[in-house]
Amino acid sequence: AEELACLVTLSPAASLAMTVPSMLLGSSGILVSMCCLGTMTWGEQNTELEAHAQLDYYVFQSGIENPFIDTAELYPVPPVARTVGATEVIIGNWLEKNPTARSKIFLASKVAGRSDRGFIVANRDIPKGEEKDTRLSREQILKACDASLKRLKTDYLDLYQLHWPERNTPIFGGLAFQRKNDRSDDIDFEESVAALGELIKAGKIKHWGISNENAVGVVKFLAAAKKLGVAPPVSIQNDFAMVDRRFEQDGTAEACSPGSSGVEGGVSLLAYGALAGGTLSGKYLDKSDVSKSRHVLFPEFQSRYHSEGTQQAAADYVALAKQYGITPSQLALGWAASREYMGSVIIGATTMEQLKENIAAFEKPLPQECLEEVDKLNLKHERPYFRGSSRLGRQPSAKQEAAAAAEKELR
Repeated sequence: AEELACLVTLSPAASLAMTVPSMLLGSSGILVSMCCLGTMTWGEQNTELEAHAQLDYYVFQSGIENPFIDTAELYPVPPVARTVGATEVIIGNWLEKNPTARSKIFLASKVAGRSDRGFIVANRDIPKGEEKDTRLSREQILKACDASLKRLKTDYLDLYQLHWPERNTPIFGGLAFQRKNDRSDDIDFEESVAALGELIKAGKIKHWGISNENAVGVVKFLAAAKKLGVAPPVSIQNDFAMVDRRFEQDGTAEACSPGSSGVEGGVSLLAYGALAGGTLSGKYLDKSDVSKSRHVLFPEFQSRYHSEGTQQAAADYVALAKQYGITPSQLALGWAASREYMGSVIIGATTMEQLKENIAAFEKPLPQECLEEVDKLNLKHERPYFRGSSRLGRQPSAKQEAAAAAEKELR
């Protein structure tokens, strides 16, 4: 069974042409491409026309087997009331234009975890409803799923993920757990899992997963699923890159393993941020035109990806890529794909050129010597995200607070 979990499928022409491998996703028994198409820029940095072009290429023209598309109810990013849900609408319009595509793709979305972004809840109704905090309650999970299905113009999701935790825990680059932030009114793990079980029984979702989680969350969700008789989570979508290897260092990879989880196939990692928001592509180092890039347009969003430490590490990784005759993006994505627990690596592109380069990164494994060089650089640049950063943990900067106030006034 463990060997099957690492199964790589090759096309009949594999001996003549390289192809992107597919992997079994956790205990699902389903093969998904190692290269997952991310969508969070669609509706903000990318137009609907550009998004549809990416979908056409990825699904129909790239030669990828078992195409996997990931989205979320709050996309695009940065999340604001003006655009919330637009990405799912864009995908739904494409599916409507391509009715045969739905059975060809593995489609995933996410329900928002606990937050004060009331506009996400309001967007689940037509016309928009009342704003209130997002929670992982039964009521909100069921309603959020129905709203996503409507926007996506489909009657089921292959994978439905809890986007971030309900409880107090360091996420999105948070540095440390603090007991003082614990709350007494958190939704219980069992309530969330039971709701997902209802959606599975109703045929609205096939599988479920967690996201932005750690070993504690993995163990708690597995226990709740076992107690309730609900199928276990098949995946965990976490921030993971050469410059952020917490997943394999803090016990989370161990908790997700078949041996520790007690689940055949374990809980597969879906890695986002493998390019550190584009920083590991080297484009911020070689004087490329980055005027339309995320860190220029939205400098306070995911600022950890563009810290002084991350940029210093990127320079060394760019140099390593040159030694092996590959692009920096191919190094970063190829390294992520080499991990034994990887189910799929989520790519995000704002241009067709980026999309094609990213897909090509999965067609040929990196040599062992290259992987060992990455490990050496990791010791030199251990946890670089916050080195030289003006923003530590989840404390909002003055600019973020001002932007949030402005956005609230607009709503």
